[in-house]
Amino acid sequence: MATYESFLKLNGTVGDLVFYNLNGKNVVRKKSGFNKNAFKKSASYEKVRQNSSEFGHCSKVGKVFRQCLEPYIKECDDALLYQKFAKLMTEIKDLDIISEKGKRTVKNGIATDEGLMMLRDFQFGEISPLENLVSVSEGLWDYSLALNKSISVDEITVETLKIDFDEYESEHFKEIVSAGKTHNEYVFQKHFSESDVQFHFVALKKDNEIIRMGFV
Repeated sequence: MATYESFLKLNGTVGDLVFYNLNGKNVVRKKSGFNKNAFKKSASYEKVRQNSSEFGHCSKVGKVFRQCLEPYIKECDDALLYQKFAKLMTEIKDLDIISEKGKRTVKNGIATDEGLMMLRDFQFGEISPLENLVSVSEGLWDYSLALNKSISVDEITVETLKIDFDEYESEHFKEIVSAGKTHNEYVFQKHFSESDVQFHFVALKKDNEIIRMGFV
């Protein structure tokens, strides 16, 4: 982009140059080489289209997760958390080996043992992940949460998330459990059917401060 001085006030396109006024200055620039129609149809743009499609998908899925966990993300005070979580979604998507390039999904990637472990290992800011301190098992009517006896907490918060990876929608339920000193197993409710894709996020508090949190 460059400015120019002339008694002629040009506005429009001349050859491969574009003339216009920007903040009171006469500006000229070369036409962009990008062709929207070619991007949609040309074989030379195929990889770009594939990457763009998958990037958009991962970005939307990441946003759905983050919206459910907004109060906890605020506790992290990590300005780069958005980028880190977007990178996580991309890495999980890459584990989808059943879909063709350009159509790989986070849903298929997270269904693998490695993908689920990556989600569980993700660290939210400076708050340590749960590691092996918490485990969840499913009962007939509810869930059971087991807390490792090596850690002392006052309160356990469980967020149950139902994620619709196709429509990019979600539902979530919060349940707070007061942690007792004499036992380490707690029960929390089932909120969705077994056919729903759901996740459990747990935050452990001590003296009214989150000391560990993450997916189980």
